[in-house]
Amino acid sequence: MLIGIDASRAVVLPRTGTENYSLQLIRHLLALDTDHRYRLYFNQPPTLDLLPLSPKVEFRVIPFPRLWTHLRLSWEMARRPPDVLFVPAHVLPLIHPQRSVVTVHDLGYLHYPEAHRPFDRWYLHWSTRRHVRAACHLIADSQATRDDLIRHYGAAPERVTVVTPGCDEIFRPVTNAIRLAQVKKRYGIRGDYLLHVGTLQPRKNLERLLEAFARLDGELQLVLAGKRGWLYDRIFRRVEELGLGDRVLFAGHVPQEDLPALMSGARLLAMPSLYEGFGLPVVEAMACGTPVVCSNASSLPEVAGHAALLVDPLDVEALAATMERVLGDDKLRAELIERGFERARKFSWERCAHETLAVLEEAGGLLGGGEGVRGQDVHEDGDAGGGG
Repeated sequence: MLIGIDASRAVVLPRTGTENYSLQLIRHLLALDTDHRYRLYFNQPPTLDLLPLSPKVEFRVIPFPRLWTHLRLSWEMARRPPDVLFVPAHVLPLIHPQRSVVTVHDLGYLHYPEAHRPFDRWYLHWSTRRHVRAACHLIADSQATRDDLIRHYGAAPERVTVVTPGCDEIFRPVTNAIRLAQVKKRYGIRGDYLLHVGTLQPRKNLERLLEAFARLDGELQLVLAGKRGWLYDRIFRRVEELGLGDRVLFAGHVPQEDLPALMSGARLLAMPSLYEGFGLPVVEAMACGTPVVCSNASSLPEVAGHAALLVDPLDVEALAATMERVLGDDKLRAELIERGFERARKFSWERCAHETLAVLEEAGGLLGGGEGVRGQDVHEDGDAGGGG
């Protein structure tokens, strides 16, 4: 079977969650021992070391100045469609094979519309509704996202499969004191610190995190690692209002190679998000041996299982008390670290690739022969993707 993959997000820099998902999943799909062939579509040339070269892999670099997906990729689909098209982190082109599979990462814009720009909200709604109608199968990062697709868009349950992302193998405890000190110096960290990883935007609930942090030991620092997103200026303003200017560090986008050390050195990872489609930093922190405090909303309980302390993201008092508890109870910290290691082992890119390939193989057999093209017009996952 010839599997086409929209690889345009894999070459985007800097990489955030969906870009890293696209790259890691493609890498591990290509590494599987199968007879399938792959055709990868790029809107710009990939670097030589990005993906492995192989006789079974064809790179199609098809640059286009604007509307690459809907114009240039559509034209490619009309001329030379693959047997199955997989879109891991974007939208279906207007013209696409009948056998097309799309990953939907989250539907946060439905739950917190005010956290998105009006055009972004409209486009996300339009593209998701179209995916449900046009794709022959959907992949969801979590059971929470699968439920949203069924509830809000009427997706047929048998057409939505949960395949949870993996955790990159670089996320392991960093114990080298020199390496830890180098990373702390690079980001201006003085002593003990708490960490949050994610784009600075309203749905990350950072204003309440700041309010809770203000109640903790004044020697601690809070490191916010992530690029600036929608309405980020409110977060900066809240830091000043709370008098936390010398205790809160805005690290910006942190390169992947620095994250394991940054996580390993933290006293805890705080992720009190109002909504997450998956919340990969939770798993990455656990793999680094860092205790996690996260919200009890959306997908986070199924991702964290019993390996983190969950808290109501709207309750600032509870968030502060829970973080204080982790910081002050060594026995609890040790238990969370051990549970975290066990939980993180359930999330691998190899497993993700195997389960994704099974969906693509099923999609390839749905409609029978022919390479039809259409225009605009399963099973539930087990514990590896759900709550513990």
